Amino acid sequence: MSEDIEATPRAHDFVFAHAGARPDAPAILDHDGRVFTYAGYRDAIEEMAERLAGEGVVLGDRVLIVAENCVATAVSILACSRLGAAAVPVNARLTALEIGKVTAHASPRATVFTSAVSAEAAAHGESLGARPLVVSAGDLTLSSGAPDPAIPADPDIAVILYTTGTTGAPKGVMLTHANLRFAARASGELRGLGVEDRLYGVLPLTHVFGLASVLMATSWAGASVRLAPRFRPDLLLEALRGGVTVFPAVPQMHALLMEHVAARGETRLGSPALRYVSSGAAPLDPAWKRKAEAFYGVALQNGYGMTESTAGICGTANPPGLPDISVGPPFPGVELRVDASVPGADAEGTGEITTRGPHVMKGYFRDPAETARAIDADGFLRTGDLGRLDADGNLHVVGRSKELIIRGGFNVYPPEVEIALNEHPAVVQCAVVGRRLDGGDEEVLAFVQCTAPDAADEAALAAFAAERLVAYKRPSRILVVEALPAAATGKILKNRLLDVFADRLAEGRSRS
Repeated sequence: MSEDIEATPRAHDFVFAHAGARPDAPAILDHDGRVFTYAGYRDAIEEMAERLAGEGVVLGDRVLIVAENCVATAVSILACSRLGAAAVPVNARLTALEIGKVTAHASPRATVFTSAVSAEAAAHGESLGARPLVVSAGDLTLSSGAPDPAIPADPDIAVILYTTGTTGAPKGVMLTHANLRFAARASGELRGLGVEDRLYGVLPLTHVFGLASVLMATSWAGASVRLAPRFRPDLLLEALRGGVTVFPAVPQMHALLMEHVAARGETRLGSPALRYVSSGAAPLDPAWKRKAEAFYGVALQNGYGMTESTAGICGTANPPGLPDISVGPPFPGVELRVDASVPGADAEGTGEITTRGPHVMKGYFRDPAETARAIDADGFLRTGDLGRLDADGNLHVVGRSKELIIRGGFNVYPPEVEIALNEHPAVVQCAVVGRRLDGGDEEVLAFVQCTAPDAADEAALAAFAAERLVAYKRPSRILVVEALPAAATGKILKNRLLDVFADRLAEGRSRS
């Protein structure tokens, strides 16, 4: 990586440096087939920055970007960087109420809607009286705001991300330009990204995984990215067989792609160019990892991070066939500790994962109290996840401390149960949660999506789990469902399972 790119002070400067050195190199491919070179990408960012400046956006302001993946989303985010404003990207599929809460909290100078690629974004814009904004990156709509003058300007902040599943008062994670630059480099070096690489970008740019590990890592390396507004297994298959070299995703995307290919009567991907596939946002299990590697023909890499850590804390770069399902060692420059004083800790070294370094957020926007609870006096971020370090320094994530199930006095970690059920050949994906019972004990509930409605029933899955799990870890109920509630990233929304399937669960109780 050239010295001028390494010294970049802001997020957009990666693009600008490559535009100067390699102006005609492909940078970003839109959903409609348009290709932007690095020079064209830079020019689109400059154009958008001028239009935002015309709306009164100045250093330290915030710009809300209601979006799904497209070139206009990327350009809008980096145009904010060009002006020294903070981008506040939110997924267009949020409800009007959710977007209203973010808007009230973020207090933006302007709001941009990617109306051309998202019916939801267009509808949100229309309800707020947004007007057309036509730029080279794509057709948008835009509305003006009046930011609270009491909020101090902080040009150090590159983006504010409102975390998935936030309830009550919104919680905005402030990520600095330094955070994004560090994440871009760490992710790029782990994958060995180079100028010839082509990434598939279906992970939403409104979430940290897509923003840091796809958009920023690509521009750090001078590679190119093909953006997709939404996950569709047929379009993904076409892209992977059409020259994509790097595919980062969440486990649900991998599972649904393999299911789609199997429905075509095929067992392998058969991509000549694909060299790196990774999985994040949920634990892996050995059987599923072996299945995925046989399908892709390359190793399935694992990683671990969260919004507050700019996505990356750990990552692997293992050869194929390795049974290790750890998330690897911490990235260079990242400190990692396991706190054994929290609930869920055990004698085998399991405790809460804490981390410190240039990847840790600046804090929560307008919420110093929550910031102080999340980051201790020594600068360590408390992740809320449980894990342990092995003898080689690799981190093994056990599960969320808040998701820990205590049954009969025993600790049950949901990923252990999910791993057992995922080994069943009919299971596409599953999610396990606990439910409190009268008297204070908890029961284990499993929600399973199968290859077909009649591929497996509760009894068969219960018998399968009984062969693999000690009695206290076995689910009290296994519900076979058509689909699991998921965020735009594909991550299963476990906090919604009990509500979404409340009727099914009530039926089971009435029969018992």
